[in-house]
Amino acid sequence: MSDLINHRVRRSWTEQGAVSAGLPDRAVRWLGQRIGQVGPDRGGKTGAPAPVAESALTVPVRTEFEDLLGADHVLVDPEERLGRAGGLSYLDLLHARAGDEVPVPDAVLLPADPDQVQAVLDVCVRHDIGVVPFGGGTSVVGGVAPLRGDKTAVVVLDLVRLDELVSIDPVSRIAVLQAGVRGPEAERLLAAHGYTLGHVPQSFERATIGGFAATRSAGQASSGYGRFEDMVAGVRLATPKGEWRLGVAPASAAGPDLRQLAVGSEGTLGVITEVALRIRPLPEQRHYEGWIVDGWEAGAAAVRKLAQDHALADVTRLSDVDETAVSFSLNAGLKTTALKTYLRARGIKNPCLLIVGWEGDVARRRRRTSAMLKCSGAVRIGKALGESWRHGRFSGPRQRDALLDLGVCVETLETAAYWSNLDELHDAVRAALVASLGQAIVMCHVSHAYETGASLYFTVLTSRDDTDPVGQWKRAKAAACEAITGIGTISHHHAVGVDHAPYLEAEIGRIGLDVLRAAKSAVDPTGILNPGKLLS
Repeated sequence: MSDLINHRVRRSWTEQGAVSAGLPDRAVRWLGQRIGQVGPDRGGKTGAPAPVAESALTVPVRTEFEDLLGADHVLVDPEERLGRAGGLSYLDLLHARAGDEVPVPDAVLLPADPDQVQAVLDVCVRHDIGVVPFGGGTSVVGGVAPLRGDKTAVVVLDLVRLDELVSIDPVSRIAVLQAGVRGPEAERLLAAHGYTLGHVPQSFERATIGGFAATRSAGQASSGYGRFEDMVAGVRLATPKGEWRLGVAPASAAGPDLRQLAVGSEGTLGVITEVALRIRPLPEQRHYEGWIVDGWEAGAAAVRKLAQDHALADVTRLSDVDETAVSFSLNAGLKTTALKTYLRARGIKNPCLLIVGWEGDVARRRRRTSAMLKCSGAVRIGKALGESWRHGRFSGPRQRDALLDLGVCVETLETAAYWSNLDELHDAVRAALVASLGQAIVMCHVSHAYETGASLYFTVLTSRDDTDPVGQWKRAKAAACEAITGIGTISHHHAVGVDHAPYLEAEIGRIGLDVLRAAKSAVDPTGILNPGKLLS
């Protein structure tokens, strides 16, 4: 079997081909002082594989799939099925390391093109089989868990073979990409024609075009390029009722924009097979630099000023005091003592790191942003810090493996709120996490800013409770979600999945849930698509 298929079964981020990011000894010592016991003897790996039940697919149904896709593209081997039995949340990785029993699909299907995807759905409708669309498998909210609901069997529809650039229209600046194209490959394909999407989330190395669309992804340069839904010009979906195509013009008053119903639907309204996307010329220049602001409130006010005066850099990322301290501690190349002395001399008592980066027209925009930051009291540290962040911006997922090996509970969650509520939201979520976890590091940053508000992205580090590691995080996440509800959104870009479904009604109301259920009933009357997601 080819490496294209085989690489899916491995369970850690670093084993997916990324370079491992170990932690220096001083960082391990610093962590131990802040969160309690850590060490290489607390990795939590048993080495025992998780138990996998026999496939529930009947022989006639399996034969039907093999006739459609070819026997090599219908996988029922336990290892292959286990490799698509979830995403990359902390709990997913805990279960994988411990060899816990988890829901496992009855088969993995690998269609070659949109027509085969539609044909697979037709078979699943006839036999009432659940279908879980699978792209890069990076969900951290249970979005790709192979739940079967009331179905006797469930299959994972892995779109890895839908990996083509279908067309490019340089006049309209629209490219059509198949759903299985990963972020780096999309950029490579477009760069050959002189274009870019500019969409680079932290999941960039693994996540796919279809996954970006299905979850309303937001890239790190969203201030310049927009969120992923802003890029979507059209969508092609396979549904249980037949193929559905959306998007014929740049704007329309022909009723509600149904493209935005498909985008963010998390595989519950159809399987996205192709996405037409706005593209932009490759930037001639890129420039990233670091600034320091004195305190979270001052930093948030500075970012708000930039957003409301239309002076944001393409990348604008503000870390709070705790995240700044951790960043400095883990940055082996940073002369921390000298930097602290430099900042104290300039009156900075509570340093908050602000990374700003521009792409394309750098000089003019940089001058305006920099002038406004200086007026806000920010201190420019320089290009080296910005470039260090840019080159290491995917290190978080890799460092997580090293942290898990040390017995650290490490997880993230995110939200967003209007500016008038942002400080309250920051403090409420932080307090909820600390109250639940006790001795913990709770870090936060703003990475997406708008005229009216901003996102908050939290990262939590605490010593793992080896007696109940799953319950430890579930309680903390529930406390954070309760704190978010009523102040901000339950998800800015991680989506709903399973984890956030209980909180959706509080955000969109019962009528909103009824609207979503009606849409699902219209395209998926028997409920085969991604059971248990979005709508609990």
